Amino acid sequence: MNRGEIWLINFDPAIGNEIVKKIPAVIISHNSIGKLKLKIVVPITSWKENYSKIPWFIPLHSNIYNNLKKDSAADTFQIKSLSEDRFIKKIGTISDEELENIISAINLCIG
Repeated sequence: MNRGEIWLINFDPAIGNEIVKKIPAVIISHNSIGKLKLKIVVPITSWKENYSKIPWFIPLHSNIYNNLKKDSAADTFQIKSLSEDRFIKKIGTISDEELENIISAINLCIG
């Protein structure tokens, strides 16, 4: 489990508006950080055209590297630290540019 990889993750159980199902997420935590079996991830959701006007949604176009079934978006407002026990299977990877865009959007969200 490495930075920039996309994994299918079980987000259930959840509370309120949190994501509550099995969906892909990209690992953003550095590989060398942390002693616990936790990873910081950004959930990935289906792309909607109105997301282009929302700066914390980062587009991820389906390709042979990320293996996403359709064009999607990284929802950086829902960044989470999760147990590796929630990780089901590796799906693919994102580009360095996409990773940098995600990090920039997180910085926008947290100030």
